[in-house]
Amino acid sequence: MDFRMEFRPITVQPQKIEERSFQIINEEIGEHSFTEEQYPIVQRIIHASADFELGKSLLFHRDAVRAGVEAIRSGKAVVVDVQMVQVGINKSRIEKYGGSVNVYISDPDVVEEAKRLNTTRAIVAMRKAVKEAEGGIFAIGNAPTALLELIRLIKEGEARPGLVIGLPVGFVSAAESKAELAKLDVPFITNIGRKGGSTVTVAALNALSLLAERG
Repeated sequence: MDFRMEFRPITVQPQKIEERSFQIINEEIGEHSFTEEQYPIVQRIIHASADFELGKSLLFHRDAVRAGVEAIRSGKAVVVDVQMVQVGINKSRIEKYGGSVNVYISDPDVVEEAKRLNTTRAIVAMRKAVKEAEGGIFAIGNAPTALLELIRLIKEGEARPGLVIGLPVGFVSAAESKAELAKLDVPFITNIGRKGGSTVTVAALNALSLLAERG
């Protein structure tokens, strides 16, 4: 392949690119306190973001990885806050166990109810989701209001998720929503600060489904 420039990539083979990327992550991450079961998720998030600061800011509930793997293997639903997260998830690894990946934010009834209540669609979508996905994985990467609403529903006993992946990005309520999640005694994966986003949420979910598949 002729790139018509002086620089040449080390390789253009996808598997070798990924392998080399993970070697670099392992070489550069330095000291960390993640457990053996948590570290593959941290790796995938750093791989997706090239951000070691974000990776090191991750927080795991003690049962997070086990609960996520069990939810996937049990065929529980995965609920995401926006289509961007849904698109990135490896659905075949979820569906092979009977699960599905669901997003409600654009459902007509959600849109109508949000207008009626003069609130965000993300909030109304969470209210709908918790009725249809008990014991499932809730993966929020974009909307802090979705995470805050889910936290409220958990506190009030209206939501019983198997795992919450709360990694929304932003300047308004993102860091605060994740700090609130970290106070709950439910399985969660989150991080400290404003960083996050759909890409890293997808990475966390895909890492969990790989762990579920590998046994």
